[in-house]
Amino acid sequence: MRKGTLRQILLITDGCSNKGEDPASVAALCYEQGITVNVIGILDDNQSEDVEGLQEVEAIARSGGGVSQIVYSKDLAQTVQMVTRQAMTQTIQGFVHQELKEILGRDQGLEDIEPEKRGEIMEVVEDLGEKSDLEVLVLVDTSASMHDKLPTVKDSLIDLSISLTSRIGDNRFSIYRFPGKRNDTEKVLDWSPDFSEIQSVFPKLTSGGITPTGPALREAMYQFSKKNLLRSFYHETESDESSF
Repeated sequence: MRKGTLRQILLITDGCSNKGEDPASVAALCYEQGITVNVIGILDDNQSEDVEGLQEVEAIARSGGGVSQIVYSKDLAQTVQMVTRQAMTQTIQGFVHQELKEILGRDQGLEDIEPEKRGEIMEVVEDLGEKSDLEVLVLVDTSASMHDKLPTVKDSLIDLSISLTSRIGDNRFSIYRFPGKRNDTEKVLDWSPDFSEIQSVFPKLTSGGITPTGPALREAMYQFSKKNLLRSFYHETESDESSF
């Protein structure tokens, strides 16, 4: 299996969406485009679990082929790293399963291989998780109810950046908030491999407004498509210039 680029949306939210389309349906569209949607639902440290909010978090991640986790704000930093890495492993395992089915036949998968060989395959999966290139768009809920949780979100983003920097593969990172000041979403940090920029954008992570999760996910999906179109354009331009 060749090294590729893993594309992820990491949605950090504390509650149910209340504007726009169904976020789980949009997450399914993202997954069809090869973008995994992972969701972290944040609870207040003195809050019991919100059943409706938990169901939405799980539905979005399930439709988006990703990982979901409900967490109290004090545990957010380590959870962000854990979910990102779990999703990488899960995505690569999916690729491996597919390739094994093509080799072994549709009726066989990883679980049908003898334990020793299965262990060797999992070592390859772990290695690919470190070496594959990674693009993560972090989508932060900054609605009014997130006011007391945003300092913890900021700390978790710093920890995530440190974790990603330690990987062997190339990483690119961007941050969007929702709602924005004028639109459903607002760019906080454009695609960059330089994680030292993260702290400089924290003043833009201010709280207020409602929770348009579905429209925010659609905008995140568009940003991946837009970036890929620009990359294709630059490659074509470079090819044309080299032909002269």
